Amino acid sequence: MFISLQSLLFQGLCASEKKKVVSTPDVRIGAESLGGDSAKNLNFKSVKIVIMALNKILLFSFLTIFTFCNGQEKTNTPKDSNTSRPSPTVIKKFKAVAMAPDLDTTLVSQYIRSIFQDSKGNLWFGTIGEGVVRYDIKTLTYFSNPDGFNSKSVFAINEDKNGNLWFGTDQGVYKYDGKTFRNYIQKDGLSHIDISRKSILVDKAGIIWVGTHGGVYQYDPSIDSKGGQCFSLFPLLPPINVAGIMEDKNGNIWFASSDKGVFRYDARLPALRTATGGGPNGQGKTIVNFNEKENLGENYAGGIAQDKIGNMWFTMKNGICKFDGKTFTEYTPNDGLGGTEFWGIIIEQSGIVWITARGSTTRFDPSVPLPNPKAFTVFTSANGLTCCVQSMYQDKSGNMWWGTGQGLYRFDGKRFYQVKQKGPW
Repeated sequence: MFISLQSLLFQGLCASEKKKVVSTPDVRIGAESLGGDSAKNLNFKSVKIVIMALNKILLFSFLTIFTFCNGQEKTNTPKDSNTSRPSPTVIKKFKAVAMAPDLDTTLVSQYIRSIFQDSKGNLWFGTIGEGVVRYDIKTLTYFSNPDGFNSKSVFAINEDKNGNLWFGTDQGVYKYDGKTFRNYIQKDGLSHIDISRKSILVDKAGIIWVGTHGGVYQYDPSIDSKGGQCFSLFPLLPPINVAGIMEDKNGNIWFASSDKGVFRYDARLPALRTATGGGPNGQGKTIVNFNEKENLGENYAGGIAQDKIGNMWFTMKNGICKFDGKTFTEYTPNDGLGGTEFWGIIIEQSGIVWITARGSTTRFDPSVPLPNPKAFTVFTSANGLTCCVQSMYQDKSGNMWWGTGQGLYRFDGKRFYQVKQKGPW
């Protein structure tokens, strides 16, 4: 191919040069004035010069094509560096108890209820039946009974300012200092040890909040250091069934419940004796309850998130709703949401809203004016996601992760793909 290209370029250049000689009297007369060997030598030298020029042209063309091809390859390569990572070494000191007859032992775990990335960049996956799993690129380490972690289900994960990791489980709260696990239960002040999903919050002041099926608790490290009951029930809230806790950009703490709507706590205001206290027209309240009287669907909130503008988003039994500080705007299957019962919600850094429901997962772009079918994209088993989503998380690199009843999943922009122990990570 190289010789053919050279010959072709040579012929083209010679033809071009011939046209130039014919059309240029000075060159033609100069050439004709030479005779015999001199003319032959001139012709040989001319050909040699042309070949040298051709070689330079060919080299430049080859480098240009090679660079162009490489540029195309880089453009088409996903930005996510995880795609080329080698398989981690699996460290597991116990044998998993099968949750189903067809349990796939190559999965990270069959049921992944929570996902979190710590300050060191490690990813943690809370499971059912296999403890908690840490992925640090090199290893995939399982922590369970042999390590002092005796819980069957992990619903929430967070990290405090000292680097300790906190796990909310069906057997109370566990704290991991990097070496050992410490379990907090009834004797430590947790009257309810069944921790709710996404219900461990470390706020900006460093206070640790824990949501249960029977109310919200706060942790006091000073009492813990003295061996006392370090968890206490937060008195300004009723004994709600917590479905999520988060802190907004202004320092307000929001509590989503499955039985009494949504509560907002302004931690910046001085605490009052009761949640109904305050000045005229309710001014100065530290706790505000948004329930069915203020159009929060069916008095149900199963998920909670905040967008860049500051709007709060909640899931409800019949869809989701957005709260702009004054009014609630509902979005239902009639607008384009998929599914019949809505569970979780997360907002990407880009502003895209993901909603999980029974039977599907919906990608919602709130920047698209409604009504418009392009605002909603519904993903089902046909798109690779074959089981109900139980957790969603976006890591520091912007990668989205989904925990389901059939393992761990990622999204490539079009389809979901499964991440097993050996990858692809």
